[in-house]
Amino acid sequence: MTSRRDDQPLVLAIDLGTSSVRALAFDASGRALPDSECQFPYALQTGSDGSAVVDPQVLSELAAGAIDGCLNNLGNRAGSIAAVGMTSFWHGVMGLGPDHQPLTPMYFWADTRSSPDAALLRREFDEPAILQRTGCRFHSSYWPAKLHWLRRTDPTTFARVSRWCSFSEYLLGTWCEGAATGVSISMASGTGLLDVHRLIWDEEALAASGISRDLLSPFSPDRAGGTLRQELSRRWPALAGIPWFPALGDGACANVGSGAIGPGRIAITIGTSGAMRLVLPAPRDRRWIAAPELWAYRLDEELAVLGGALSNGGNLVAWMRNSLQFSDAAAIEQEAAAVAPDSHGLTVLPFLAGERSPAWHDEAEGVIAGLRLSTTPAEIYRAGLEATAYRFAQIYDDLAPLAETSHQIVANGGALLQSPLWLQITADVLGHDLLTLPPNEESSARGAAAMALVNAGIADTLSALPDPAAEAKVVRANPAAHDRYRRARERHSHLEAMLVHREWTWDAGTPAMKD
Repeated sequence: MTSRRDDQPLVLAIDLGTSSVRALAFDASGRALPDSECQFPYALQTGSDGSAVVDPQVLSELAAGAIDGCLNNLGNRAGSIAAVGMTSFWHGVMGLGPDHQPLTPMYFWADTRSSPDAALLRREFDEPAILQRTGCRFHSSYWPAKLHWLRRTDPTTFARVSRWCSFSEYLLGTWCEGAATGVSISMASGTGLLDVHRLIWDEEALAASGISRDLLSPFSPDRAGGTLRQELSRRWPALAGIPWFPALGDGACANVGSGAIGPGRIAITIGTSGAMRLVLPAPRDRRWIAAPELWAYRLDEELAVLGGALSNGGNLVAWMRNSLQFSDAAAIEQEAAAVAPDSHGLTVLPFLAGERSPAWHDEAEGVIAGLRLSTTPAEIYRAGLEATAYRFAQIYDDLAPLAETSHQIVANGGALLQSPLWLQITADVLGHDLLTLPPNEESSARGAAAMALVNAGIADTLSALPDPAAEAKVVRANPAAHDRYRRARERHSHLEAMLVHREWTWDAGTPAMKD
């Protein structure tokens, strides 16, 4: 398999996000060619019942169109593409028939209709033990609850499915042949079905889901790629005969793309939702120190991804701007920045889309407490940004002990990087400086490109590539603001404890994830 086409090879990165699909090229040093990018936004089909789906064929057409646009932007440079890497949203699931055609929509992590099924599985199975093996609990985000719900509510369709897969598996299975049509360890780890220590499907999680392993894709080796099918080679001749690598989870790629690999750096990402992650070598003894509020996924066969995720991030900001009728994002930022830290008397629980880490409450709802006649829209807006930072602080409390004492925190994600106010609030709440990448930096796409460079043999290792955070700007934490926010966090936690029932318990004497 040829990994180079000339002395200056490029890689194509395809980024399947939760609100857009993009394709862009990177050079052999992992630097983006900004003029190559083609991006198409899309919206999930959501409903008051908790649904969050999209038609996979529509998403396929958008992905193909993004590739068309990128290759057109590259012109003659497209002939230098030597490999294709892909990153995709984690946790999504869809069902295929024997002809590889979709039988179901693409169900996203945000689809909460399976919440009652997650509660049922928690009663029927040993959830702490399953968390120890799979790195995931029973929650509507993950496959066991979703598959249980689908079997319960639509048994006829459920019985017709011959393969359950992520969207990226469906896409590459349609476009490619060979190893690209399997599932990467990274994508498998986000299902809630993978034993993240032994890298095999977990039998008890499969039993909870009501499926057998033969209904899942085979695993693709880390560095094995497939090739484009003949009919697509005519559409994209520049991409024919070169390796296409299976998709990796977007969160894992965001860490790679922001240089947050190893115990020295934690990444915080806020796009539509939010996450905080630490990538570490997976211990050989299969014991991962982790708090039960966290999850554990994989980047590949060697590296583990530990962290927590919020259901509310940029989606909360968009809701506030719309509801408060601020059409000018700069104006609301400026007004909110003039409000002193936690000076508004408000306590916000930002649970508009339920919540994942650290409390994992699907049924949680948003709350704004402390409203007065004098309360201003700017105060509500700032309180919402502060509340999201408090949620990250809870994740950070559990994640920081796993990192080096002198660790750095790298911020990425469009929603966060485009808000200087949110960056400052986050640094102050965490009590830690932030390294910030450029606002237009697409960390997940860059991570996919970096992994493709290594897997194709163009780069020897990730560490051989330039550090994307080497020239990052620094947002300094304000100690006085941190003290004030520390007291506000206590008020926030107290309101949450009053209004949200904590059903899930954990044995505090179990400090490690064990095989």
